[in-house]
Amino acid sequence: MRLRKLIEPPRRDAPFPLWMIFPVIFAALYLTHFTLLRLPYFWDEAGYYIPAAWDFFRTGSLIPSSTASNAHPPLPSIYLALWWKASGYYPEVTREAVLMVASLGLLGVWRLALRISRSKAVAFWVVVLTGLYPIWFAQSTLAHADIFAAACTMWGLVYALPEGERRPRVAAAWFMAAALSKETAIFVPLTLAVICLVTGLRAQSSERLRLIVESAWLASCVVPLAAWYGWHYAKTGFMFGNADFLRYNAQETLTPLRILAAFGHRLLHLYGHMNMFVPVLLALAALLLQPRRDTEGNERVGLSVGVRNRIFILLLVNALVFSVLGGALLCRYLLPMYPLVLVLAVSTFQRRVPYWPALAVLSAAAFVAGLFVNPPYGFAPEDNLAYAHLIRLHQAAIAQLTKSYPGATVLSAWPVTDELKRPELGYVKEPWDVWAIDDFSEAQIERAAEEPGRYSAALVFSTKFDPPPLVMLGRRSQALDERYFGLHHDLSPEVVAHRLNGTVLWTAHDDGMWAGVLRFNRQFEAMAEGGIVRLPMRTTTATSGP
Repeated sequence: MRLRKLIEPPRRDAPFPLWMIFPVIFAALYLTHFTLLRLPYFWDEAGYYIPAAWDFFRTGSLIPSSTASNAHPPLPSIYLALWWKASGYYPEVTREAVLMVASLGLLGVWRLALRISRSKAVAFWVVVLTGLYPIWFAQSTLAHADIFAAACTMWGLVYALPEGERRPRVAAAWFMAAALSKETAIFVPLTLAVICLVTGLRAQSSERLRLIVESAWLASCVVPLAAWYGWHYAKTGFMFGNADFLRYNAQETLTPLRILAAFGHRLLHLYGHMNMFVPVLLALAALLLQPRRDTEGNERVGLSVGVRNRIFILLLVNALVFSVLGGALLCRYLLPMYPLVLVLAVSTFQRRVPYWPALAVLSAAAFVAGLFVNPPYGFAPEDNLAYAHLIRLHQAAIAQLTKSYPGATVLSAWPVTDELKRPELGYVKEPWDVWAIDDFSEAQIERAAEEPGRYSAALVFSTKFDPPPLVMLGRRSQALDERYFGLHHDLSPEVVAHRLNGTVLWTAHDDGMWAGVLRFNRQFEAMAEGGIVRLPMRTTTATSGP
């Protein structure tokens, strides 16, 4: 038998070996992300994930010391530190390392789509669409834990989702890695474990034991995560990070109206955001058609009912979970769900539409457009290539600040305050003194106006993407977003300068976002033995204009 396998030619319909597919995926990601690889760190990666990995790299401690611990599991920090140890601490090393993880995730998407659809064409288009989907594309080089968890989750689903081919032990190993990358990844295996348990209790005795054992294996993913939290509690006295983190992400989110509003946002994020509505609407339209028939007159087979039901339950559970947990409605929390939406859509195309690849091409074009064209409503810049525009704006503003006001104490907001204080993030060579406010809304600028002696220059920027007023949602929706989701409106550099009695030295706009550098012409009184002496601020010597 073994000799026959060696001499028989491979079948044409046999799947390609994974070791051949992975280099192709990585090469495609590397080429399409090449201009992004040297960008300094941004937003949450600069605020937590890079400092946590940097601390482990320098000290060997899994609990960060240079930033407040959020109790996120340590696998991303360990992975990045190993890459830095081997190749040096550079942004391009980090981003290439994350690209490897994103490629592994897309390889898992390929394997999952192939196993549940039995079609290489469907698997090909699901991988292409997932890689091009703006949220996955943007996260493919950002050092957030979500891409690590998504990659491991996809491989867990490879062994936990298909009918009749499940391997719960292997799936559990991948789901454990996912949970040790991001704690919220645990909800996928727990959901599947509940499904297996309920199905097992209803099954005949011959199947009952197998399904209960499968459920136990999937539920075992909680063990390493619980061990991590226990160790974190023993070291810090806090199980879930710190009091502020817990309050923001899991206590202040429990208002019923807030949960309902968040659920509406999550449905938009899953089925409409960043042009996802294109394949979703096309799939719904395709459902109006009768299934196609093969050459023998039989209806083409789509996804099995069991697989479809599990996918819909996973989508619903994740939408609900992230309507309750997480103070910020970030779309990257749903990263493992987008390939599932796409496999449902593409398999529907393939089963019901004669020239279905055209629909996949149309969806791909919509996703490419979404990378560069911002939606007509507020969104996080990390959802598409807007994050790169914002990084370059910050770089230009900091360069102008360095040129004009070296040594100034700078008024700004997060994340620029971290970008100025932490040279390891890639924006400055020496740390600056900063005075931080929350944002550049009217209330925060009034707070800054009350203490003009705390700063001698300012770097202001758009902390959120504000859509044109004509396309904003109604007042009630806006009020809910302001109350529960941190919606605010930043004042322009000119207005901030007027309110703080300053002058706009430099300003720039890019893709709906902006940044500005302000100077202040003030004198402050200081007491001396001979009387009152007028002391000019350090920045009043600068005479350069816009």
